[in-house]
Amino acid sequence: MKKIIALMMTLFMAFSMTACGNSDSKDASSNTAGKSDLEYVKDKGTLVVGITDFEPMDYKDDNGNWIGFDADMATAFAKSLGVNVEFVEIDWDNKILELDGKTIDCVWNGMTLTDEVKSSMECSKAYCNNAQIVVLPADKADLYTDTDSLSALSFAVEAGSAGEEQANSLGLNYTSVKAQSDAVMEVAAGTSDAAIIDSLMAAAMVGEGTSYADLTYTLQLNSEEYGVGFRKGSDLAAALNDFFASSYADGSMEKCAETYGVQAAIAKQ
Repeated sequence: MKKIIALMMTLFMAFSMTACGNSDSKDASSNTAGKSDLEYVKDKGTLVVGITDFEPMDYKDDNGNWIGFDADMATAFAKSLGVNVEFVEIDWDNKILELDGKTIDCVWNGMTLTDEVKSSMECSKAYCNNAQIVVLPADKADLYTDTDSLSALSFAVEAGSAGEEQANSLGLNYTSVKAQSDAVMEVAAGTSDAAIIDSLMAAAMVGEGTSYADLTYTLQLNSEEYGVGFRKGSDLAAALNDFFASSYADGSMEKCAETYGVQAAIAKQ
């Protein structure tokens, strides 16, 4: 009987120690999981920014470095956090999956603050004003002066973009492409009649003095705002709002915007 009791006590103590060990392990795991996004980025020393090729917000210079209004501001924000910046080209249609999967830390690429974006991400305050506009050959612009006339055209739009949202809402015939720049190329090549892209991009890419001198932009379909998206609940959004406020106040945001010709679109912070 004494042997049986001793064996039972030994088993009980072993079970208790295992349970405590599992509890400690769970607590440690919880602490790791409970780390704020700001702490997570600072610990790894890099802010990974999801982008597409979108002049004048994010594009490469002759040396292959990412520049643009968004790229420069993201670099400055990362510096303010004491970390490096890394730019990763993403499929725009998968931006939320990329963010939640932690392959990127934010989406900072002239992103329109749509209802879907705001419900899926922790967003910064608006930092730029924008609109979706129609791009088409300059010699046909006077034939399409209102939204009713657009129904006869075939459009190219970036998949998952605000341009695609406008095409859907107007019931237009369209083809989804990977990037807004691809949509413009479709029009230039004649494979699509028109494109719907951001007004800031159109101003930089289309018309006299650009690579698409034979194209123009006409109808403004809406008005909207740009914001930066982080993982839902992320404290990085508040940190960025503070950064935007200080850079607006000291004039560095406007100076950066002037470099890329987007100063008129800057939203007051």
